Amino acid sequence: MRISLRIALGYFLIVGVATYLVFNTFVEEVKPGVKQAMEETMVDAANVLAELAAEDLRAGRLGASPFAAAVAAYRGRDPDARIFSLSKRSSDLRVLVTDGQGIVVFDSQGEDVGRDFSRWRDVSRTLRGEYGARATRLDPEDDRSLVLHVASPVLDVPNVAGTRRLLGVLTVSKPTRTVLPFAERAERRVVNAGLLLLGAALLIGAFFTLWLNHSIRTLRDFAREVAQGGRPPPPRLGRNELGDLEAAVHSMREKLDGRAYVEDYVQSLTHELKSPIAGLRAAAEVLSDERATPEERQRFQDHIASQTERLAGIVDRMLELAHVESTPHLAGTATVDLAALIGREVETLDPRARAAGVRLEAHTSAAGTLVGDGFLVGRALSNLLDNALAFSPAGGTVHVGVARNSQSVTVTIRDHGPGLPDYASPRVFERFYSLPRPDGTRGTGLGLPFVQEIARLHGGQLRVTNHPQGGCEARLTLALHS
Repeated sequence: MRISLRIALGYFLIVGVATYLVFNTFVEEVKPGVKQAMEETMVDAANVLAELAAEDLRAGRLGASPFAAAVAAYRGRDPDARIFSLSKRSSDLRVLVTDGQGIVVFDSQGEDVGRDFSRWRDVSRTLRGEYGARATRLDPEDDRSLVLHVASPVLDVPNVAGTRRLLGVLTVSKPTRTVLPFAERAERRVVNAGLLLLGAALLIGAFFTLWLNHSIRTLRDFAREVAQGGRPPPPRLGRNELGDLEAAVHSMREKLDGRAYVEDYVQSLTHELKSPIAGLRAAAEVLSDERATPEERQRFQDHIASQTERLAGIVDRMLELAHVESTPHLAGTATVDLAALIGREVETLDPRARAAGVRLEAHTSAAGTLVGDGFLVGRALSNLLDNALAFSPAGGTVHVGVARNSQSVTVTIRDHGPGLPDYASPRVFERFYSLPRPDGTRGTGLGLPFVQEIARLHGGQLRVTNHPQGGCEARLTLALHS
């Protein structure tokens, strides 16, 4: 299982469990909380009514008193009260009064007068001087039939000692179904808010998971391409742990590239330098032999000069190639007049071409400008022209053409030489690989790799193929905006 999926599942599990626990606890507290608030209000009502009923109870006329008339009038009232979104249209309190022995002497509903309520919890506890209350279901199977009873002692006026004699108990009763709509409304709102919060948390978690998965996948692809020898640009993952990891991988890649680069170059350079060094050693041995003729000495002196020049060329080209290969991107760019640049390179090589009997033809009307490094582009053109001249026969022509589209420009340089052998085509961009020139000499084998790296830096590519009508054709493509 992917790490991002594990994190997502863990996040969703934690959010789900936490949301369930919090909102389940909250919802479970809504109805009890409403009932507790209802009971607290009924305590006040019972105590107020107990004070109002005290005088009539003491006089024994409670059933036909102003108190009883007021309670009866209350029972007939329509409150017509709008409480938030709920409407209250009935008066639901039932008032019941017992004497000091728990016998009912007044009932606002007229049902239980004369009955003994001394064993009911609300009355019995109040008669003992305690707080009395009870909740009783009218239907044992229906929780919505629950009725809450709250009692208050009915006390006589204070005597000379300041104490008050217990005359009886006044109980107010109210069905909890009258307040259930408030509890249910609050419960619905809590559940809806909980679902909304859970949905928001899941969306945030999904976004976080997608971001994390994208970052990890980007970093993975970057590491894989590095492992395969590629040179991808480092991804930008921001200032976080993944960004730090990306920077560490990028730094490791640069160090490993540098180490492998040096090892590869040392091996290649060592192999390439063996031949001219061996030639120099052999020439030096011949020159030190006193028996060598003047002609032999002159021939080996010329050999030493040519091999020395070859060594110098290898070193110079190696330095140039090492510079561009170690450059991930162009440090500075400017607008380059490509037509003028081609013209300068052709003009520079024209004397050499004339000496070899080769004509240089350049058609640069479509060249225009591009954004890049003019010096490097000039070196690339110089190398390609140098190769074309080296393989062109006397009387031949080197053609330079330019094609352009909305995104890139392509410089084509074609000679009329022998072209590439089939076995050489796959190896033309290998370092130090070169073909013998018509005059018997060889190049350093570093020119085409050098031009290829310049093309890479300019967002383009280099292709070298045989032309259908003979000769070799190099196509250097450069992006207009590097």
